[in-house]
Amino acid sequence: MERNRRKLKIALLQLLPESGLQGQLDKGRAACVRAKELGADIALFPEMWSDGYFLPQDSGELEALAIESGGDFVRAFARLAGELQMAIGVTFLEKHVPRPRNSMILFDRNGAERLHYAKVHTCGFDAERVLSPGDGFSVTELDLGWDRIRVGAMICFDREFPESARVLMREGAELILAPNACPMELNRLAALRTRAYENMLAVATCNYPAGQPDCNGRSTVFDGVAWLEDEPGVRDMCVFEAPEAEGVYLAQVDMEQLRAYRQKEVMGDRYRRPETYGLLID
Repeated sequence: MERNRRKLKIALLQLLPESGLQGQLDKGRAACVRAKELGADIALFPEMWSDGYFLPQDSGELEALAIESGGDFVRAFARLAGELQMAIGVTFLEKHVPRPRNSMILFDRNGAERLHYAKVHTCGFDAERVLSPGDGFSVTELDLGWDRIRVGAMICFDREFPESARVLMREGAELILAPNACPMELNRLAALRTRAYENMLAVATCNYPAGQPDCNGRSTVFDGVAWLEDEPGVRDMCVFEAPEAEGVYLAQVDMEQLRAYRQKEVMGDRYRRPETYGLLID
């Protein structure tokens, strides 16, 4: 029966940072183990977990905090993903030339790197002025063992640009993973809801909890399904919203329902008229 079919389970690791890289590693590993105990298929960290979203403006201090994508911290989560048989999206301040990047790597359940994304829309008006932006968006196929889904990523401020999710939708994304580090208030939540609605895809956002400066938890999952034929009116696409408190929170997305919806509904790519959008890329 429909209500008994298997659903995608996403663990949002809404955690307060510890002191130092080893503390982040230890707490992150424990949270992933807890996510697996809850039955998660994917575990997602908040933005720049390696240093708790700390961005010194001194170039020397910044370089000292940045880590290699192939270094011990990141690879520890690759091994853990394989051990737990669970995909992990780990976030970190990445060593890069000319300046570090705000990055996420998604490892699949076998510990293989499936996606390496650097934040495109860095907050150049604030602390992220010291970072190099990423140069594009990409989508990967993630093998869950029982299903395969198309996954992309955007990070925090990327959400404010419709083009971020639109490009990912056009590349085939069914799910966008969105690490975050800011207050999730009415308008930001509305932006996430809109990205899910206009592209008919799921958006999973993991934020830092209250207690982290300028953060308030409220990690969310919007499943992208705005209405169903057998239900009157519209439905709330927000299938999960965490409280402000620290925790490992589990959300579920019905991928079969989403795919059926995408087959027959009108948003996304079906009625676009790109020949009229020239100003957007001029």
